[in-house]
Amino acid sequence: MKLTVVGCSGSFPSAESACSSYLVEADGYRLLLDMGNGALGELQRHCGLYDLDAIVLSHLHADHCIDMCAYFVARYYRHEGGRCEAIPVYGPAGTEQRLTTAYADTPSEKSMSEVFDFRDLAPRSTFRLGPLTVTADRVRHPVETYGFRVEHEGRTLVYSGDTGPCDALCDLAQGADLFLCEASFTDGKEDIPELHLNGRQAGECAQQADTRRLVLTHIPPWTDPRHNLRDAQAAFSGPVEMARPGAVYEI
Repeated sequence: MKLTVVGCSGSFPSAESACSSYLVEADGYRLLLDMGNGALGELQRHCGLYDLDAIVLSHLHADHCIDMCAYFVARYYRHEGGRCEAIPVYGPAGTEQRLTTAYADTPSEKSMSEVFDFRDLAPRSTFRLGPLTVTADRVRHPVETYGFRVEHEGRTLVYSGDTGPCDALCDLAQGADLFLCEASFTDGKEDIPELHLNGRQAGECAQQADTRRLVLTHIPPWTDPRHNLRDAQAAFSGPVEMARPGAVYEI
C-alpha cells in the first residue's frame, strides 16, 4: 500500500495544510479516507479528479467531510464525459442527509445519491474495497465516529479518525505497520474527556498495540506540534513523526 497525506490540519485548515484527508493506493485502486476543508484542491496534486474508487468518512464534522459538497459538484456537473457513475461512500448513518443539507441547493433531495453510493458504517464491521480489507469500529467522539484498519497482502494501516482514549482504537491498531493517529490536544493543557488524544496518549496507544510506526496527525493550527511529538516519543519506543501534507509512506 501507499499512503499519501492530502491534508492533516485539525479543526480548520492551516496556512500549510488542508484538513484531514488521506489517499490509500494498492494495485491501482484508490481509497480516500476523509475529505475535510481544502482537501479536494490538494487531492488533485496526487490523483485525477475522477480517479478515486471509494471514499470512507470517519465522521461528519466539517473538517473531515465538507469538501464532499465540492466533490459533488465535480461529479454531478461534469462538463466533459457526462455525469460520473456513483462511487461508494461509506460513512456514519445520515451521511447523505448531512451533505445534502450542507450543500443546501441540490437539484433534488436524491441528487447526491446519483453520484455517491452511500453505505452506512457499523461497529466492528469488515468489508472489501477492491484489493483492500477495511475494518471499522466506533471510537470516542461526541458524534458517531469510526477508526479504520486497512489491510493488504499482510500489511496494515490504521487511521484513528477523531477520538479520545478508548480500547477500540488500540484493538484496531494492534500490530499495525503504520498507525496514523490524531494528537489534537497538548498534554497538561487540554483535558476534555472523549474528544481528542494528546501526544502522550497517542504514544501510549501505539505502545500498547505494538505498532511499528506512529504518525501523528490532526494537529490544530494553534497547537505546537513539537510538544506533541516529544510527548509521543516519550511514550512509544518505535519511530514517531508528524504528518505533513504531501508526505508519502510505503506500507
